[in-house]
Amino acid sequence: MKLWLRTREIEKKGIATDVNPDHISLTQMRTALNALPIGVVIYDAGGNEWWLNRAAHAVVDQQRGHQDMAHTMTSLSNKALHGRTSTVHVDVDGPPGQTLEIRSVSLINGGALLMIEDVTERIITDRVRTDFVANISHELKTPVGALALLAETIAGEADEPDSDIERLAKRMVEESHRVARIIDDLLELAKIEFDGVADQAPVNIQTILSEAVGRVNAVAVANKIFISSVPIDTDIVCHGDARQLVSAITNLCENAVKYSNAGAQVDVAVTRESGYVTISVADRGIGIEPEHLDRVFERFYRVDQARSRQTGGTGLGLAIVRHVAANHGGEVNVVSTPGEGSTFSLRLPMARG
Repeated sequence: MKLWLRTREIEKKGIATDVNPDHISLTQMRTALNALPIGVVIYDAGGNEWWLNRAAHAVVDQQRGHQDMAHTMTSLSNKALHGRTSTVHVDVDGPPGQTLEIRSVSLINGGALLMIEDVTERIITDRVRTDFVANISHELKTPVGALALLAETIAGEADEPDSDIERLAKRMVEESHRVARIIDDLLELAKIEFDGVADQAPVNIQTILSEAVGRVNAVAVANKIFISSVPIDTDIVCHGDARQLVSAITNLCENAVKYSNAGAQVDVAVTRESGYVTISVADRGIGIEPEHLDRVFERFYRVDQARSRQTGGTGLGLAIVRHVAANHGGEVNVVSTPGEGSTFSLRLPMARG
């Protein structure tokens, strides 16, 4: 993108087209961008539209006179000019009606870029899938709860302690509770995927961090694991959904506790740099082999099936974290050394004054 801002000055002077060591001309770049199926709009450092590709022109021409679209594009470009990356979905008039995804990014030396993509079919497919998962999960909650209650009753009325009936009933209780946790996580993931960031507001990082650690602390203490959280500045704020962010950090802390041995310590730290805040959760557990690192954020992916079942993992916690990060224009990463532990980092854009 830096290249584009340089070519603008060159074009004004009319003295050259080759602008980098690879000798890519301004015409070639325009041709390439015009061939893209997504719209591209480039703004200069003053917030003025500088250039649109063909796909963007088609969208703008179709929506000319509709203030919602113009307001959204102006708002996103202004945010990008101040260093805030954003993604929104906009329902536009037809025929046919469309859902457009508009993403904004900041350019290196000033200016902003918007990418406009028609995601109508994807949104419809995602909603059908999300509704299906949510409906099935709701339908399963009641019978699973009833099974757990029946198993608890059988276990409590067994004639002999440690009898086969009592052991089997207790196993049924454990498995019922595990399925219930999976259902809860499926519903949480479906809500996060479907709603995006519906309730966006200033969120104090210290507040949500304290709440997340508090939710996990009882389990950590029961397993003789100490969670260390260093006090942070109270003025670190990001824009987003506090409930989702608490859920993401809670899942990272729970994951660290599950894969730590008794007597270990889990370190929670917060750093900020270049307009971003990073929340890191480090454990001294079993670590993750390199071949698994690219897949740990997939739903239901487990590095160690046996240990996941033993610790009560659902295989959905890290998928929830990934979707929360994406909803907030951030990212989640992991660094791990087998036998030494793992560090998961949630990076989010900070709120600008």
